[in-house]
Formats: sequence, C-alpha cells, structure tokens
Amino acid sequence: MKIRSLLKSAAFAGFMTVAAGSAPVLAADLTVGANIGNVPWEFQDEAGKTVGFEVDLVNEVAGRLDKSVAFENIPFNGLFSAVQSGRIDIAVSSITITDKRLESVTFAQPYYDSDQSLTATTASGLTSLDDMSGKVIGVDTGSTGDMWATENTDTYGFSDIRRYEGLAPAMLDLAAGRIDGYISDIPALLYYTKDKPNLAVIQRIETGEKYSMMFAKDAALAKEVNAVLTTLKEEGVVAKLHEKWFGAMPEDTTSTVKVLDMPSLK
Repeated sequence: MKIRSLLKSAAFAGFMTVAAGSAPVLAADLTVGANIGNVPWEFQDEAGKTVGFEVDLVNEVAGRLDKSVAFENIPFNGLFSAVQSGRIDIAVSSITITDKRLESVTFAQPYYDSDQSLTATTASGLTSLDDMSGKVIGVDTGSTGDMWATENTDTYGFSDIRRYEGLAPAMLDLAAGRIDGYISDIPALLYYTKDKPNLAVIQRIETGEKYSMMFAKDAALAKEVNAVLTTLKEEGVVAKLHEKWFGAMPEDTTSTVKVLDMPSLK
C-alpha cells in the first residue's frame, strides 16, 4: 500500500496530534489547529487520544473530501495568526464568528449556537454577575469572553481581569481562590462542571454567538468545507454528533441543524 493511502486510512480511523511548533511525522493533506483541552470540542481522553465534537466533525469533513488530517495544538489566541500565515489550513476551538474577525479571516457556515457564562465555586456564595463588584474575573486570552468582560468591567465593577491560555489553568486558579469567577463559553463550562460539585455555572450571559471553522481570508478550502457541512447537516450527521457530546438532539431552529450561508461582513 502506498504511503499516501496509509495516511488517508489513518485519517478516517483518527487524527495524528502534534505539539505546538512541531511538525507531523508524515505530511497530511490538511493541518488543523486547535486549542487541545477545550472540552467538549477538542481534548484528550484518559487514554491520551484527541477527541471531541469538533474532532469528530473535522474527521467527517475530511472523509468526504478524501483528505488526511493532522491536528496541531495551538493556544487559542495563536490560531488567528496561524491560519492567516498559512501555517495551518483550518482552525477550530469553538471559534465565534464576528464581523471584526471576518475582516481578516473566512468562516464556513456556523454549526453551533452559544452564549457566554459565569462560573464560580459553590463555596463562594456568588449567584450572578451582580455579585461580582470588586471581584477578579478570569477569561481566555483574545476570546469573546475576554471581549465581553473588558467591555462590561465598569458595568459590573470587576476589580481585575486575568487572562489564561485555556480552560484548565483558569479552573485551577478558580478552585484555589486566585480568581473569583470565570467567563467563557457556556457549553464548555456546563460540560466541565457536570461532575465537579465544587464548581457551578451560575449565570448564562446571552451573547448570541455562533461557532464555525476558520480559514485564511478567501481560502478556496472554506467553500469546499462549507459545501460538505451542508451535506452533513442535511444527512443529520451534525445533529447526531450533538447528541453524542451533549446528550440531546439539537432543536431544529439551531445552526447545528439549519443549512446557512457562509458568513460575510455586514
């Protein structure tokens, strides 16, 4: 069997994951950047295998395009420069589509609707954003949670905003009392806290966000992937992945089910 065939077989069985800054052992057709550790989108299970909703979704897309894939672990804020420079072909990590981002990158149609959230320890006694005056907030660097917290500091009186490269270090500081609350995407926090009685999502922050895969500006690959996402939605594949990772089928009105246009600047 030819090496290229071996690579494609490996792509359908699972992904090769490489550390940030390193190269895959064998070249793949597509390099996908992700902030590994972003539950339940892309993270390592107990066996060290890279799994998650977006891992499965990219796998499905790659299979339909007959391409092999290598994942590269990149901090969230580094995904933007990595895709713009061509270091990676696709970026995922529950990336919200915004007009500001559309000025410099391209997105395929969205596949998940989301909001932000506030998480705190159950021992803190905090119940909402109204309790956060004089408190220290944690966020992911460059995320929409970071943007929201920065814009609303005066409204809620945060004493400081501390920025992290991913959920795990922020959760360590939250549990240790080094920050009082953590603002980030609600699906990730609901998934993370479901088996941790010391932590709780205490408020949904309605921001109306939508996630998708990100590409270099006007990349031809974006249109190819967008067409595959349409097919996967029509076949119910994306909805099944939602059920697998979130325990319920999505509503028909959500972008997980509805076929939508590729986003463009308004």
